[in-house]
Amino acid sequence: MADNSEKPKPKKQLKNVAILMGIGLQMGVTIYLFVLLGKWLDTNYNHGEKLNIIIMTLLGVAISLYAVLKQVNRIKY
Repeated sequence: MADNSEKPKPKKQLKNVAILMGIGLQMGVTIYLFVLLGKWLDTNYNHGEKLNIIIMTLLGVAISLYAVLKQVNRIKY
């Protein structure tokens, strides 16, 4: 009788690869949208100073890293 536990499951591997490929795109879009929000806030409320763009960029990076960690933890090998 053959042991099936050692064979990789192709469907599960493809799902994991698809999730990992989407992580970079998700991070980029999230950070980009927060940068745009920071630029808009600086233009309309801060009269050209760059405080809001810095804060929004750091917030976007933090949120995207949190989302990446949640997705990576969801992948089961």
